[in-house]
Amino acid sequence: MNAFKVADLKSGSFFTEDVTIDKTFLLLTNLIPVSDDLIAALNDWSFTEVYSEGSVSLKEATPASDIPEAGLIEITDEFDEEKNGIQKPDSAALKQSIENVEQKEIQDTEASRITTVLNVYNEYLNYIYAVYTRYATHKELDYNDISATVKELCFFIKDNKNYILRLNPTQDAQSKMFLINHSLRSTIIAITIGFQLRFPLSKLVELGVACLLHEIGMLQLPPQYYMSDKMLSGFEKKAILTHPLYSYNILKKASFPLSICLGVLDHHEREDGSGYPRHLPGTEMSIYAKIIAVACSYEAITAPRHFKDAQSSYEAMVEILKNSRKTYNESIIKALLCSLSLFPIGSYVYLSDGRIGQVIDANPADPKNPIVQVLNDPTTLENKEEMITTSETGIHVIRPLNKEETEEVRNSAAEIKEMRANQKQ
Repeated sequence: MNAFKVADLKSGSFFTEDVTIDKTFLLLTNLIPVSDDLIAALNDWSFTEVYSEGSVSLKEATPASDIPEAGLIEITDEFDEEKNGIQKPDSAALKQSIENVEQKEIQDTEASRITTVLNVYNEYLNYIYAVYTRYATHKELDYNDISATVKELCFFIKDNKNYILRLNPTQDAQSKMFLINHSLRSTIIAITIGFQLRFPLSKLVELGVACLLHEIGMLQLPPQYYMSDKMLSGFEKKAILTHPLYSYNILKKASFPLSICLGVLDHHEREDGSGYPRHLPGTEMSIYAKIIAVACSYEAITAPRHFKDAQSSYEAMVEILKNSRKTYNESIIKALLCSLSLFPIGSYVYLSDGRIGQVIDANPADPKNPIVQVLNDPTTLENKEEMITTSETGIHVIRPLNKEETEEVRNSAAEIKEMRANQKQ
């Protein structure tokens, strides 16, 4: 392995072999030239050397036919602006959609409220889709517009947290827009944590912007790297590890605040220094990165992927708690627990009195005993909704429902909803 001083690198030069940081993490392939932005970023990160098995050449390398061009945005159908009719992100339309919801008097059932919230959620998905597509096709990111939209999202989460956290991601949605769904769901969780930590609005917005765009560097990698259900090669795994660097460079070039850029750069760092790309210990990570790390991990566990089934929110919470201190910041995990409870909002549970309920809110003073909405008796079409605060001495949660039981309850609820609708006609 040869060492090359960053001070000696020249813009426009190519390496004959891949380039790594700390002899481990892929920085460049031999298909990508050294750029002024890359040199500036390495200096910002205080890297003095990079490593490669090859040498430096001013002549462009001949691309190997069997190696995808990592680092160059590949426009697929997912981010094809012309094919999908995607225009410049329209935050005004989104804001109007939210105002329409706020002005509408909701006097119907909980299910109706969730449906209304889902409509706005989908509007946010469309907005983020447009943001990512605009960058993929035009290399444009409007910081002021994105910040204003995230500000509206903060207010929307504050007013509708108990509903938006109960939305259930589907496999179809994840397959169609994996990065978009992941970014929005992670952002909702991150902002929820920020509220629990009593962040001022300005910090909530910065956190939200960082989380919304933390994966945008993925657009500079071939989509098969993060969408494939096959085992990745060593080269492909190393390429994936570069996405925080790409995201950082994209936002820095677009003049986003340094606090946001660092939140994006460090979101895969870990408390014990085992993360990447800089192996930072928790003491050197930005607060935004610490929150995004927890939010993204929780989202990844609970959402379906093309290569795995989703785990329950309870399983995700237990998994996060197991990695306290070593992987994640303990204060952030505590904030997540107090915001969602041990049996997170949206999960279905067995109660000590034999009934089944859905967790609709956390009890910050007692995370083990959330607020539960008891499900209607499936043998009757009565629309009675009972909410109880569980406790150690009263009705309490016995256990969460497993995947099969949860699916059965959801199907039953859908059938009851359809029967009620037929009754009204």
